[in-house]
Amino acid sequence: MTKASNIAAIEKATGTGWDAWVEFLDGVGGQELTHQDLARHAHGQLLQVHPNAGWWAQNVTVAHEQHIGRRQPGQSCDGGFAVGVSRTFGGSMDEALGAWCALVDGRGEVSGIPLEKEPSTSATGKWRYWRAALADGSRVSLDIHQKAPGKAGMGINHTKLDSAETVEHWRAFWRGLFKEL
Repeated sequence: MTKASNIAAIEKATGTGWDAWVEFLDGVGGQELTHQDLARHAHGQLLQVHPNAGWWAQNVTVAHEQHIGRRQPGQSCDGGFAVGVSRTFGGSMDEALGAWCALVDGRGEVSGIPLEKEPSTSATGKWRYWRAALADGSRVSLDIHQKAPGKAGMGINHTKLDSAETVEHWRAFWRGLFKEL
């Protein structure tokens, strides 16, 4: 059993104590239900009382899966692990993407893991993206959006990691790389 770190936030946002959530989800067979079925039950409880029921239903579901030992912190429902790191960049989305590309272009590896192929970039009206696939099977996505005039939000999402220990390695690595911007 693992106590999820977001229990206080769940209780505050949903207006329901954690023990009541555990009792409810266990009462509908939560020990055996799939992630999707657990989320559906949590969503049903929240639908009438919370404007962002889907978001909080997912949070409740993940916390319950950690509570019953089905999932570790940072582990996705497919069994892999993920880490996210963010920062604010002083400039536009295009300037942020340009600075990132200047920092990482020409690297054949990331923290000792070879790239499967050259990273790609793309853009929409509201977002800029940089994507890379690593030889260990993990995937990295940098998502950039305009936070405010002259400020871009940058978020690294590194998915398909193999362990919680790997998560901490990559969290430190991406934070260090962000500091170089």
